[in-house]
Amino acid sequence: MRKSVHWLALSFLFLALSAPCVARTSDAAGAAASVGADVRPAETPITEYQLTPDKLAKAAALYRTRTVLFVLGAVYGIGLLALVLSLKISARFRDFAERKSPRRFVQAAIFTPLLLLTMDVLSLPISMYGHHLSVDYGFSVQGWGSWFWDWAKGELIGTVIVTLVIWGLYTIVRRAPTRWWFYGWLAMIPVLLLLVFIQPVFIDPLFNTFDPLEAKQPQLVAAIEQVTHRGGLDIPRSKMFEMRASDKVTTYNAYVTGIGASKRVVVWDNTSRDMTIGETLFVFGHEQGHYVLDHIWKGLSLQIAGSLLVLYIAYRSIGGIIRRWGPRWGVRDQGDWASLPVLLLIVSIVSLLSQPIVAGCSRYFEHQADVYGLEVIHGLVPDSSQVAAHAFQKLGEKSLEYPTPNPLYVFWTYDHPAIADRLRFAAGYHPWEEGKEAQFVK
Repeated sequence: MRKSVHWLALSFLFLALSAPCVARTSDAAGAAASVGADVRPAETPITEYQLTPDKLAKAAALYRTRTVLFVLGAVYGIGLLALVLSLKISARFRDFAERKSPRRFVQAAIFTPLLLLTMDVLSLPISMYGHHLSVDYGFSVQGWGSWFWDWAKGELIGTVIVTLVIWGLYTIVRRAPTRWWFYGWLAMIPVLLLLVFIQPVFIDPLFNTFDPLEAKQPQLVAAIEQVTHRGGLDIPRSKMFEMRASDKVTTYNAYVTGIGASKRVVVWDNTSRDMTIGETLFVFGHEQGHYVLDHIWKGLSLQIAGSLLVLYIAYRSIGGIIRRWGPRWGVRDQGDWASLPVLLLIVSIVSLLSQPIVAGCSRYFEHQADVYGLEVIHGLVPDSSQVAAHAFQKLGEKSLEYPTPNPLYVFWTYDHPAIADRLRFAAGYHPWEEGKEAQFVK
């Protein structure tokens, strides 16, 4: 789903929602027999991520474009909020909402959609250019009609959720002007958990089609069962899904999403179609690593703790900002609906400055999952290191990942280690050959 301005605003309040196994056990001998015929060793050993000259030129051009877009996007987002304030747009929307009803909930239901949809429409050219770029480089096959329909659905869902959140938050601000940052944080925790729980069940299917993986790839499911057994897991097949990503994109992916009963692993059909079973097992093993190593709960805990800090910083700074600039912007006080862009501006700046910390934590979790994926498929596929290395080569090639990104850019923005580093690590990771103990899968 596209991240619109109000989705970003909500995720900023939670310190950027991140992205976040599957099957009834079968007879192990039968699974091994079905897998053995198809899990083949990589044909040509590789130790470095490489691109052909034409693909390297495209990757370099795309890398430069994405770097510029990152800087422009950050500046544009902050500038847009400043523009909304300087032109008194939020104050005009507040006045309109107050004229329509004296009830705070009705005012929130009028003000919040007006403000957020205005910002999203003003941000639409950047979003459209991003989609154009994806189509131009062959990452997307989604037509504009389908893209705009997804955009409209995202606007509707996001507006409803954010309106309720803003109404609740500003109710707390008005009733507890010196403690709203803490009480608001407490109230946001169940909202965050609810969103993470319902997204894979109710929201994701509105944007993509999910089929039971067993119905589409029975041989792959049998192989995956061996991986889950190695990890000490007994996960129902009903929690494995194949997403028809090929309806919209050409790239590869798999992910873990949801918590509790909604937790599931999703493999894109492009991945299982273009990768060997061994390579797909590594991708799955990586995602199982997130599950086994409790990365979802650890990530949520970090987000929740970080959101408390962000809200406290907002509380400490918003009063002074409104006293200094409020009259010029038409903002009365921190409980005024028109102060929402001020709050979002503070949170956006703090989130931009804290992005290296968030990205660094994510890279750490992803590296751990890489190690787990390598270890959990060892012995199930011939030469797990080379299988993983070939998987990374395919992932990088398909997405035109640039081999040598600027270290500062990686430090600031990459939520995964650079693909070249991941491939190099995978190709050289074989502690069992060096008489050492595996880190996660004993």
